[in-house]
Amino acid sequence: MLKIKNFKKKYHDREVLKGIDIEVNKGDVVALLGPSGSGKTTFLRGLAFLTPGDSGHIEFGEQKIDVQSATPTDVKQLRQKMGFVFQNFNLFANKTAIENVEEGLVIGRKWQKEKAKNQAKEALEKVGLLEFANHYPSQLSGGQAQRVGIARSAALNPEIILLDEPTSALDPELVADVLQVIKQLADDGKTMIVVTHEMAFAREVADKVVFMDKGLVVEQNKPVEFFDNPKSPRLKEFLNRISAANVAQNGFEYEKATTS
Repeated sequence: MLKIKNFKKKYHDREVLKGIDIEVNKGDVVALLGPSGSGKTTFLRGLAFLTPGDSGHIEFGEQKIDVQSATPTDVKQLRQKMGFVFQNFNLFANKTAIENVEEGLVIGRKWQKEKAKNQAKEALEKVGLLEFANHYPSQLSGGQAQRVGIARSAALNPEIILLDEPTSALDPELVADVLQVIKQLADDGKTMIVVTHEMAFAREVADKVVFMDKGLVVEQNKPVEFFDNPKSPRLKEFLNRISAANVAQNGFEYEKATTS
């Protein structure tokens, strides 16, 4: 369905992406993991031409794009197949939840207002927020705002949804609701690439997990093999540090609970 070959991006003299190769099959959820600064967000934004790459090739179904020579028409056709969910929601502050979801349908897809409103209602209902349809972003919690962002993307019925650390801006107690919505999309067969730090989510929901470091794909595999039998020393180190951090945090919370 989607093939990315030798995708590169440089900022001044710093090579952020050094040649990324990833394939995504229809209906797959691909979790993209890695330390901060590894290039995950740059790659995802580059794939949607929000921050265009310098070189590489993208094949999406029958469409083939040379990143370096992509035309505005190429980019428009590619984006029409994609939905994008941002870290910080990117909702219009002066529009209600339902108006935020309608916007892409009316402006981008040229739908009639009534048709767009019905589609937006369905999308909000799927993320459990229909009763908040007329609330403005300032009246929503962070988790609710992100669920509106997901509804906005899903309402377009894209062939693939790109999610850039959708829980990173949320308080811990709000993360579960957003992850549950993403899991529901996966259960519905939506194709997704999700940049995330949520290891349990990646293990449970992803069909493939990709580990990036220093602008390269270091390892990619099915979740069980990825987490239980990592091949590269760098991935082993990364997983060990994550595990140690979780133990330290849980131990601290346990100690605090037993001494209070």
